[in-house]
Amino acid sequence: MSELTHALLIPDWPAPAAVRACVTTRVGGVSLPPYESFNLGDHVGDTPEAVAENRRRLTAEFGIQPAWLKQVHGVVVADANPAVIAEADASWTTTPGIACTAMTADCLPLLFCDRAGTRVAAAHAGWRGLANGVIEATLDRLALPPEEVLVWLGPAIGPQAFEVGLEVRDAFTTVHPETAQAFVPGARADKLMADIYQLARLRLAARGVNAVYGGGFCTVSDPRFYSYRRTPQGGRFASLIWLAPR
Repeated sequence: MSELTHALLIPDWPAPAAVRACVTTRVGGVSLPPYESFNLGDHVGDTPEAVAENRRRLTAEFGIQPAWLKQVHGVVVADANPAVIAEADASWTTTPGIACTAMTADCLPLLFCDRAGTRVAAAHAGWRGLANGVIEATLDRLALPPEEVLVWLGPAIGPQAFEVGLEVRDAFTTVHPETAQAFVPGARADKLMADIYQLARLRLAARGVNAVYGGGFCTVSDPRFYSYRRTPQGGRFASLIWLAPR
């Protein structure tokens, strides 16, 4: 077993056998400090050669074709295409061997599949993406009855570390008042502590999706993962989901 394989996080959820998924960590690559070692982000100042080698190792490890995205904290959902780096924050596919990919370092990665194991999706959700509807946009592209959807919430900033301004709560509660429960007072009067996992579950539940797994991580306190709040100059890890070749 390679160092990369040993370090991977494998989602614990009842996905069908045809669905494969994993989350990379900081271990198993060639990037030098402060990106050590398995940085997959090509926009954070790491050398292009190191990022390319890390991505090559990931591709070779699973025999997959990752569809990388240029993430912009929006709600666009692209068709996963390894040949095109789309400006989008989610992707989906029905093609075996193509991996939908979300890169994060505190934002929330969400992995989606159907119970029949015929389609998968991955989404990158910071608070702006969550408030503006990236979850809903991904569900719309999957075009499945809500009871047929499974979702796994990957490593993100935990509620004890996610300090936000009052405007973040307002961005959610103006449209979805029930999301107020995901915010509690912070140490200062003008700050709140937000639970990004609860926000995601509430938005999923509003669409009738209740088979939601994962959560409970904190990238800020868990050294396995990159965290922008912990180390602003650092790398990105990836959450990937794909269909196994038939």
